[in-house]
Amino acid sequence: MKPATFTYHCPSNLEAAVQLLDVIGSEGKIIAGGQSFIPILNMRMSEPGCLIDIHQIKELKGIRVEDGVLKIGALTTQRELEQHDVIKTNIPLLSEATQFIGHVQTRNRGTVGGSVAHADPSAELPLCFLALDAEIVIHSIDGSRKTSINDFFVTYLTTELMPEEILTEIHVSLSQFNGYAFEEFSRRHGDFALAAAACLLSVGETGKIENARLVLGGVEAVPLLAEEAMRFLKGKSLSDETLERAVELAVIDADPDTDLHASKEYRLHLAKVLTRKALLKAYNRGLQKEG
Repeated sequence: MKPATFTYHCPSNLEAAVQLLDVIGSEGKIIAGGQSFIPILNMRMSEPGCLIDIHQIKELKGIRVEDGVLKIGALTTQRELEQHDVIKTNIPLLSEATQFIGHVQTRNRGTVGGSVAHADPSAELPLCFLALDAEIVIHSIDGSRKTSINDFFVTYLTTELMPEEILTEIHVSLSQFNGYAFEEFSRRHGDFALAAAACLLSVGETGKIENARLVLGGVEAVPLLAEEAMRFLKGKSLSDETLERAVELAVIDADPDTDLHASKEYRLHLAKVLTRKALLKAYNRGLQKEG
């Protein structure tokens, strides 16, 4: 199939882009790398009257650190995120997780902001940024605003972004976590994950977990922050008993759908297996850094 007819604009700066959105309103749709949206257009699952291509807006690109905050431009490619030395050194969870996204060709075009704004509940970057408690920067003709990623995802493929707004940047405080891990399962390399888990742990010198962030993907309409498991883990060493209890608590609020790829029961089973693996890997990494 081919997409429905639309008008096309390619602004060269952010001001021009938000002015277009202000005029066009809900008929407009932002496109960046296009790795997720082009197939949706071709299948006519979305039929916008106007496409606003923002790939030429240089101010939305790049990775930098300012005052202890990592700032990632929305048009930074997934490949740049994967390979950037600042990311590898300060937030290796992002480098590790990004390697699971499609193939190299996909990551060369796909953008960080596009992945977050697309809001697929099993996608790698939304899980990681929720684990990192990121802050989303949003622009419109009225200026900029910030929102916590905890409030950003509304439901499947839906965020709190309004039609006249653009996601411009993602902010992450430089990690105090010394343990990290990302695990996912897909039928083939590059396929969408049936389930996934992103984990960050702060492990003290005594082996006790001082802080934890755990997010599951593919088990809800939005990435699932496993708050019960996170509270349970604080102050504990990761014994076999503690691990198994944390795994059970992690999926206590999960309610995955059954679809043509997997049953509800199978997704829950995968979520438990991946959570166990992620917790163990993150904990062992944290211990090694402390040692």
